Amino acid sequence: MTALADHLVSARTLDEYLAMFALSPADLPGRHVLDCPGGAASFTAEASALGAHAVAADPAYVMPPGDLAVRALDDARRGADHVAASSSRYDWEQLRSPEAHFASRVAAVGRFAWDRRTHPTRYVPGTLPELQFPDSSFDLVLSSHLLFTYGDRLSPDFHASSLRELLRVCRPGGSVRVYPLLEHSGAPMAATPGLLDWLGAVGVDVSLVPVPYRFLRGADRALVLRTK
Repeated sequence: MTALADHLVSARTLDEYLAMFALSPADLPGRHVLDCPGGAASFTAEASALGAHAVAADPAYVMPPGDLAVRALDDARRGADHVAASSSRYDWEQLRSPEAHFASRVAAVGRFAWDRRTHPTRYVPGTLPELQFPDSSFDLVLSSHLLFTYGDRLSPDFHASSLRELLRVCRPGGSVRVYPLLEHSGAPMAATPGLLDWLGAVGVDVSLVPVPYRFLRGADRALVLRTK
């Protein structure tokens, strides 16, 4: 993976995750769930409160909790400035305004920071495409805003290796879900069709599932993978 400084440490909420991945709260209790990369999202804390066995992995977790919280707040501001400067690329019906978008990120960082301090074992330093988890560790594997989003700087080989790794740690009968399928500019990654064809050729069931989440215009589907 490229250097941590090249990527935002993003902070999203449980509600956003459910919408991004076409899930409901009923999909979480009792399930072993991986969020990778987890960033400073409050998803792991909120999913755990619903009864999920949730774990987040991210290279940023090598940072002390306080330092990472500061970094995440700085990145929330950077992200908000980018969104405000490119507001026509975004649909504001759900998040209402750039100010509301930034406020939701700050709230997510706060809950993440508290949970990481109180439940540190839920947050595991880890970098795609090689994770430390044993095979078939999770029922549900979620990955947002890395693959495809940074297609301008992460190679097709990195994507293939990372998707293979996420499938490795997912149990038979479970699913790997990836969102969005557009680069941060809003353009599709040129290698996407080839990657989807490759997944099908190696025995993976590939679905593009409509999602209710609306923010980056055109990002209205999640990639859902299941081993055959």
